[in-house]
Amino acid sequence: MVEHAKHAELSKTLHDCMVACNHCFDACLKEDDVKMMAECIRLDRECADMCAYLAQAIERNSPFVSQLAKVCAEICEACGNECKQHDHDHCQKCAEACLKCAEACRQVA
Repeated sequence: MVEHAKHAELSKTLHDCMVACNHCFDACLKEDDVKMMAECIRLDRECADMCAYLAQAIERNSPFVSQLAKVCAEICEACGNECKQHDHDHCQKCAEACLKCAEACRQVA
C-alpha cells in the first residue's frame, strides 16, 4: 500500500495542526504582551514547520516517516503544553490540535 494512502488520516491531522499553529502564531504576535508569548510563538513556528515537513515526507513515501513522526510528536506535545498555559482562545484551540496530532504521530512512530 502506498504510504500516503495509508496515512491519509495523519495527513489531515498534520494539516489541521499546522493551520492551528499558524493561526496561533499570528494571533500571539498581536497580543499586548508579545514578550510573554515568545515561547508560544517559537513553538508554533517549529510545530507548523515540522507538521508540513512530515506531511510532505508522507506524500513522497519517505523511508523516514516513522522517525519523523516521533520527532513531530515531541514537537507537537511541547507546543501543545506551552499553548495550554495561555488563556487565549487561539492558544487553547492550538493546544488541542497539537496534542491530537502528537497522539496521531505516536501511532505511526
